[in-house]
Amino acid sequence: MTAHHRKDDHVRLAHAQHTSEGEPPPGRPPRPNQFDEVCFVHHALAGTDREKVSLATHFAGVGWPVPLYINAMTGGSPRTGEINRDLAIAARETGLPIATGSMSPYLKDPGTASTFTPVRREHPDGFVLANLNAEATPEQARRAVGLLDADALQIHINSVQETVMPEGDRSFAHWATGIERIAAAVDVPVVVKEVGFGLSGRTVRELASLGVRAADVAGSGGTDFARIENGRRDRPDYAYLEGWGLSTPAALLDARDCGLPLLASGGVRNPLDVARALALGARAVGASGPFLTTLLDGGVDALVRHITTWLDHLTALMTLLGAHSPDALADCDVLLTGSLRTFSLDRGLTTAEKGVTS
Repeated sequence: MTAHHRKDDHVRLAHAQHTSEGEPPPGRPPRPNQFDEVCFVHHALAGTDREKVSLATHFAGVGWPVPLYINAMTGGSPRTGEINRDLAIAARETGLPIATGSMSPYLKDPGTASTFTPVRREHPDGFVLANLNAEATPEQARRAVGLLDADALQIHINSVQETVMPEGDRSFAHWATGIERIAAAVDVPVVVKEVGFGLSGRTVRELASLGVRAADVAGSGGTDFARIENGRRDRPDYAYLEGWGLSTPAALLDARDCGLPLLASGGVRNPLDVARALALGARAVGASGPFLTTLLDGGVDALVRHITTWLDHLTALMTLLGAHSPDALADCDVLLTGSLRTFSLDRGLTTAEKGVTS
């Protein structure tokens, strides 16, 4: 199968996961999402004035107008190039930073550059993150950053996906060394992200020692790449790996105070999930599946309305909670319930001083 077909398959299968086509059959409960186990304590007199609330945040030494970004999705085929163009238009119209999908196709075939360059062309003044895997060489990383005049470089690590992918890699021991070399070679901040299986605190501490500037914990609960790759196999014999990993809330709790600023993505369904992730320590929150579904089903205008609504609702939630900035959400009182509470207690992760109690 060509890389073009694989990228188009990823979009098709990811879209299916976020629509009725991907719903569980009758009698099977819906997939759990541990964001539902993060509850704000309601203080009825905590609210502030909406005009005092700012969504502005900061990342990698640069101010971001909002604590929300369009996370890595796609690129490498004509169809995915159109998707990247439309995502970038929506990012420009709403002020969101945006990450491209993996630029590995460009490194293998420079002719696919035109499927990635619309991100910068359509969002000329925005914050753009290029994206590569840990197999890239320092020279390839510089090429990817240069193609987009990128403000940062995402390196995605995806050993679970590669394991299930029929044509995936099977050697992972050298990834840490590769990340360290890339971080030393490029002139922009390097962000390491998972692809939906979560970064543990141990992993984030190791990344900090490698020269990485931030970590996107990218936990489970959203697009499941084990499920996607299993659907591409002749026999779906890796079904038992679907749902593997740490959820985004669990990963945020595990990685707090581990030496790097944290971004959060994976399983983010609505503005309340954004607020929950910020309250658990994320600097900003990324989404992919909900935005891709809206774009494919309704077009660019629908996606702009979707994002604008999220930003409006996030502002309303911060007003309700008395948080004048995204960082201030981390001072709100939060309770953990269910399996997330058990995870937190077993790992010894939460303290009342941090505003999070089990």
